[in-house]
Amino acid sequence: MADRVTVIGWDGSPLTGAATAALSAATLVAGAAHHLALPEVPANAERIRLGSIDLAARRIAGHRGSAVVLADGDPGFFGVVRNLRAPEHGLEVEVVPAVSSVATAFARAGMPWEDAQIVVAHPRTLRRAVNVCRAHHKVAVLTSPGAGPAELALLLEGVHRTFVICEELGTAREQVSVVTSEKAADHVWRDPNVVIVIGGGPEPQASGAWIAGRHPAYPRGVRGWALPSHAYPGGATDAGDESGEGEAPGLRAAQLARLGPRTGDLLWDIGSGSGALAVEAARFGAAVLAVDSDPAACARTAASARSFGVQLQVVEGRAPHVLERLPEPDVVRIGGGGVPVVTAVTERRPERIVTHASTRDEAEALGAALTGNGYTVRCSLLQSVELDTAAWSERERSVVFLLSALRSDLAP
Repeated sequence: MADRVTVIGWDGSPLTGAATAALSAATLVAGAAHHLALPEVPANAERIRLGSIDLAARRIAGHRGSAVVLADGDPGFFGVVRNLRAPEHGLEVEVVPAVSSVATAFARAGMPWEDAQIVVAHPRTLRRAVNVCRAHHKVAVLTSPGAGPAELALLLEGVHRTFVICEELGTAREQVSVVTSEKAADHVWRDPNVVIVIGGGPEPQASGAWIAGRHPAYPRGVRGWALPSHAYPGGATDAGDESGEGEAPGLRAAQLARLGPRTGDLLWDIGSGSGALAVEAARFGAAVLAVDSDPAACARTAASARSFGVQLQVVEGRAPHVLERLPEPDVVRIGGGGVPVVTAVTERRPERIVTHASTRDEAEALGAALTGNGYTVRCSLLQSVELDTAAWSERERSVVFLLSALRSDLAP
């Protein structure tokens, strides 16, 4: 094993004294081509062009002497430090950090970034990175070949965002461009680059913030989830007047529990009604497409999203036909439409689906459609009773069949 392994971050500025000292003693240096061309790299040191981090780690583990790994930005932030420290390599490293490329990108843009989400986009994670851009106002994307600004823009079709694209930060070829997402797809961008994706409404005010990440502007006094429908603009004012199918808070809570929407997911809410479920899924960090054929319901959903300070996309149209042009979902709530809508949804192969029925015959028909299209189905009979606490008398009773389906290849 190497006697000493030092990981040096480089942000284009002159190397620190600690970095220069480590390099001068190095007998092996690993890095990208522009790192190995630095004048501080000893002429007689063994050089490894970084491609596979695992291959380089094995070479370093078998080296006798002092090894240095050069990396862009802060190597401990989505960088090589985690790979080198992996148990299979057994390397203990010293780190000389530099300013991360994300911090540099926001500095070039002159923007604060404690409220930003930060994601890494590879071809295998690109769709999930795009879902984060759909769901949040400010996202920094660390891109890679095949998952860069153009690919982000193509998958964001129909969602307007502003891109701040920072190419080759810290080098003589550094360039910062501000374009709309529609125009980003029409250009070839140089690697490496960082993309700041902004949009979906005014920038949230993070005054008094104490934790990094999104700072949603919830209405004053709001806490919890499965809120009563009257908490949403245009929602019901009492338990007996729910605006839209599947809007009862108890049923909504069960649906959300079965779906488990999370950051990086795309949820379809078909039959969004007042937007209660769509907004609550967005509050969990998921990207949401709220679908409804009723223009008034679409307006209520948009108003609910604004009042809770969350991002979601409202799609007016009738299922199942409108679903054909939507991006691939991870989880789906079906608020109505029967077997034809259920069948259309299963053809898109989301991980989880929830729907509900008011009669056993309807539940059996929906369950059969789900099972026949490759899903493992659970069905529960949910009964809730609203009480008038002044007289402790029954105010409202509801009974509904809740069906939840998990794609069979994922079922235990």
